[in-house]
This record gives sequence, C-alpha cells and structure tokens, in this order.
Amino acid sequence: MALHTGPAAQVTSGGSGAWWDKDWVTGFYKQAREGPQWLGYQGFRGDEVADTRVHGGVEKAVCVYPSEHYAYWNEVPDLAGLPTGAFGENLTTRGLLEEEVCIGDIFAVGEALVQVSQPRQPCWKLARRWQVKDLAAQVERNGRTGFYFRVLRHGAVAAGDGIELRERPHAEWTLARCNRVMHQREGGAEADRALAECPALSGSWKDGLWSRGRVREGDAFARREQPK
Repeated sequence: MALHTGPAAQVTSGGSGAWWDKDWVTGFYKQAREGPQWLGYQGFRGDEVADTRVHGGVEKAVCVYPSEHYAYWNEVPDLAGLPTGAFGENLTTRGLLEEEVCIGDIFAVGEALVQVSQPRQPCWKLARRWQVKDLAAQVERNGRTGFYFRVLRHGAVAAGDGIELRERPHAEWTLARCNRVMHQREGGAEADRALAECPALSGSWKDGLWSRGRVREGDAFARREQPK
C-alpha cells in the first residue's frame, strides 16, 4: 500500500490557450509518504482538498485507488507512465477491486478503523490534471473509479501497512454494482431506492438517488394526469 498526502496547490496558467491551461486550485499534487501519518475523522493530517463543497469531509475522508488499474491506464494514449497517486488518491491499494469491495465494508489499516462509504465520482479536475478532456467520463464508463473511506477510529497509518477486512454487512452492494446503478441506471427506480436505503451509503449518494427517483415518479404522475 502506498500513501499520499499534500496541501492544495495553486496552479497558474501558462498562457497557451489550451482548454486545460487555466488558473486553478487542486489537491491532486500529493506526495508519497513513508513514515506514519495521523488519520483523523476528516482525513490525513496535512492533506487538503481544494473544494470542500464536494470533496473531503467525514464521508470522503480517505480516497482509495486500486494499484491494479494503473496497468490499464498506462495503455491509454496520453496517459502512459502514470505514477501511483496520479488519481489524487491517499491510498493506493492492492486486492481491493470494485468487483469485490462492498459499501459498508470495515477495514483495519494501521491503527485506524475505516469503512467504505461510496464509489468515487471523479470531477473535471482529473481531466485537467492529465490533459485528457474526457478522462472523468472514461473512469465512470469503465468502472475503475476507486472509492472513499469514512474513519470509524482514528490512528497512525503508514505506507506498507496491511488492510484487513473486519466486517462486511452489505455483501449485495459491491462498488461495481453501485457504479452500474448510478451511472448506467441498472435496475431502474427499484435499484435506486434499494441502494439509497443502504444505511452505510454516503449521504450525498443517498440524496442523489432519492432525488433521481422522485423526478421519475413525478414525470410518471404528470403523464397519468394529462387530459385525454
């Protein structure tokens, strides 16, 4: 397991006029850390995100990305040679793939206890960081999203620490299935409701799924009420 943290950075435009060449602030520029790092309920000490409205917080305290995915991305044009940490993750793991990890899984890592809260939904900053315009969309389509931990017990964590599964309360909700429900609408409104009712799912995903369901139900009601 590799561990990455770092402060948010101000990036200044180089004036090229390219779509990605803008002034912006990002937390993507993280550094590999070797010694123990303190993991609290808001994330690793000294780690920052740029936009706290949509990133970080207790539900997204730790960003995780499987190391196995880098072999795929290194075959994509313009992305060869990506280092670990390239997706802005705090932990680059092995053996924790979306097809196997489930919402609500509880893991011991170092001195800390963490729980899977949701798959990651990459934002536009991933595309800007690596200058591939549709990169976030590619991640959603192929399901190599990574995921987030909330912290149940704080403690020191270091690169190389093992990650041990302690509990799996919702084995039916693999991250891969969650991604298909959210992004591909697999299972329709029934699946939306079922996933939204999973108690270990993050609040932001619950809200999105319930809102989506209400819109569909409202459209159906409106169609029924149309005058003949």
